[in-house]
Parts: sequence; C-alpha cells; structure tokens
Amino acid sequence: MDRQEEAVENALQPERKRKSGEFRNGVLTGALIASILLIGIYAGRMVYRFYGASGAHKAVSANADENVLDSEVLEKIQFIQSLIQQEYYYEEDVSAEALREGIYRGMVKALGDPYSEYYSKDELEEVMNSNQGVSYGIGAMISINEKMGIAMISGVLDESPALKAGLEEGDLIYEVDGESTQGMSLTQVVSRVKGKEGTIVHLTIYRNGEAIELDIERGKLLETATVEYGILEANEEIGYLRIKEFDVVTVDQYTEAMAELKEYGMKGLILDLRDNPGGNLNAVVEIARKILPSGLIVYTEDKHGTRKEYTCDGKREMNMPLVVLVNEYSASASEILAGAIQDYNKGTLVGTVTYGKGIVQQIQKMRDGTAVKLTISAYYTPLGRNIHKVGIKPDVILEYDREASEENGIDNQLEKAIEILEGKME
Repeated sequence: MDRQEEAVENALQPERKRKSGEFRNGVLTGALIASILLIGIYAGRMVYRFYGASGAHKAVSANADENVLDSEVLEKIQFIQSLIQQEYYYEEDVSAEALREGIYRGMVKALGDPYSEYYSKDELEEVMNSNQGVSYGIGAMISINEKMGIAMISGVLDESPALKAGLEEGDLIYEVDGESTQGMSLTQVVSRVKGKEGTIVHLTIYRNGEAIELDIERGKLLETATVEYGILEANEEIGYLRIKEFDVVTVDQYTEAMAELKEYGMKGLILDLRDNPGGNLNAVVEIARKILPSGLIVYTEDKHGTRKEYTCDGKREMNMPLVVLVNEYSASASEILAGAIQDYNKGTLVGTVTYGKGIVQQIQKMRDGTAVKLTISAYYTPLGRNIHKVGIKPDVILEYDREASEENGIDNQLEKAIEILEGKME
C-alpha cells in the first residue's frame, strides 16, 4: 500500500466501521466516470414513461411477475414508520419525503447493479442539462477510483474555477462540505459538488497522502470542451485528438477538429480515449460513422432477445493511419468505438485493457420529476464480442509510466503511438 492509499485508508477507517454493511467498492458509472458539468455519462438514451405522482404503478421483481408491494410488505413499511415516529431519537427532523426517497433508492439499490440508480428532481435536472453541455459547477470531471473505492478528480477544464483553486487530476475527494463521500454513488457526489452560480463548495481532498482543504466558487460553464486536438511538434504530419467523453456537443467538436487537423496537413491520427468514461450512445455512433467502413458499428440485445443494430454506410470512412490510446478507465461508449475500430482493423490500439462496461442504461422519468436509470440491454462489437467485465485488450499492451511523466514530462504511451504511426505512414 503506497502513501496515498495508506492516508486515505486511515482517514476512512471510522466511516468504514459505521457503514461496513453498506459500502461497495466504487466503479465507473455510465459510464462510470462523470463530470461536475456532465453527470449523465451513460451509454443509453432518454425515454420518458409517465407514472403516477407517487410512483405507485404495479411493482414487480426484476425476474418474475411476483408483486413486491403486497399487503405484508405495506404493513411492514407502516410498522417501521410507526417505530421511527414513536421511538427514533434524532437531533434534526426527518421529513416524510426523505423517508419516501429512501424507499425508492433502496428498491433500485437492491438490484445490486452499480449502473442502475434513482434520481431525485435535482439530480435528474443535472443529468438533462449536462447532456446538452451547459451547466453550473466548478469545471472538473469526477470518477470513482476503483482501487480505493473513493471519488477522484479525473480532469480539470481550462480557465475553470477548479483550475484556479488548484484542483489537480488524481486528487481524491474525501469530503464535500464536511460530508464523507464514502458509500455515495457517483451521481450523489457530483450533485453535492455542483450548485448555484456564485455559491461556495468546500472540498477535503487527498493528494500524495496529504489532506488539503479547498473552497471553490461555482460558476456557469457553457458548452463543455469534450475534444482537445493539435499537430504534434515531434512530427507535423501527425494529428492528436483526445475525446474526453461523448456528449451531444462532441460530434460537432470532433468534426471541426478533424477539419482543422486536415488543413494543417495531417497524414496520420492519434485518437486518445484514455480516461474517457463513455457517454451518449448516439454521439459515439455518429463519430464512428466518420471513421469506419460500411457495416455494423454496435448492436444491443435486451432480456427478451430483441436486437437493435447501429450501422455505418462507409461513405465517410477514414483513409489514413490511425492509432487509438486506451486505458483501464476507457469505458462504455469509448469501448464501443475502440472495439469497432479493432474489429475492422482500422487502427492499432495501444495501452492497457479497458474498463469493461458492455451494458446499456435507460432513464425512465416519472410525473413527479424524479426518474430511474435502469440497465436494459447488453451491447456487442461488430464481431459479436460482449466486453462486459472483460474489457478490450489493446493490440499493443503498454503500462503508463507515471514516474517518467512526473519527472520528465514523457508520455510513454503517446511516444509508442507516434512510433507505430510513423511506421505506418512510411
């Protein structure tokens, strides 16, 4: 255990004793990484099915037609409510609405699926806004560090409040406004960090084993820059394009970036999908149509065996050497793109085995403004691979040399990509 892990382990120990029965190691959601701007990171689609305001439609178990809310269950809930009202000793009042929300969240949590989640009104609003690339926050992306089971900063936007406050990629988020993040879902962490423009959020973070306290003023952040690009100094015929996540705005940003890179005289491309949590399924499909030949991009199958195919006509196929960078945090939609590129042999994948999220979520909205996100299908690459809990193995396996990066500013995976691409271009 390194110094960072030991410090966080010690800090979390009292919390773990209190919540040992509840806590589950964190995993990426949505995809599993989310940003303070973009928390709706999932390979899925919005579907609105309106139920009654109380959500009292017929409830059935996930795999059977057994009625969950039978008379015995309702009687038990009422008994627990009576106990709370008569016996529970607390310092602050607990509202009936908070208890109801606990029931809804608990029912979805009982599925044991880290990707299925209940959304309050505020949480759903953030999901909807972030999907359009406009939101309020501090300008950082949040993921869950799977190894430590705690939220972390996975990226900081240029000229953002987060950057000005000194937040750095890799910072571990221990507390938000004095509340421990342990046991929270990614959505819950993000919803606490976000807030109204001009308000302050207090973060307790761990960096290199040391606790740091930061006060950050939230701001309005318009269209999110999900694409970074440029021509490499080492070889001006090689373009570099990084997709941070796949959102509605990403397709246009990718198209504009590619047009500029071609104007610069790009002859080969490095597509960087490292740390990309995934995102909107339609967005990644549209980008894939600008790269792949005619044929399947991806297909999904639900529990009833219903298959849906996403295809490409090949009219905009990329005709230049391509190398794709991936790592263990490349998830969901980024795996769809990487997997299709690999299946068609359109490029060389370099890095480490990807995260392995091969399932799709769908949001179902209820009349009262809340919603449930549920896993509804699995997806498969063009050759029929389901990579869930397996990931995609790169053509060239290469661990990231963090020491070389910190000491010399050398990205060994990028250097390998350049070497491969130069060989292809020759």
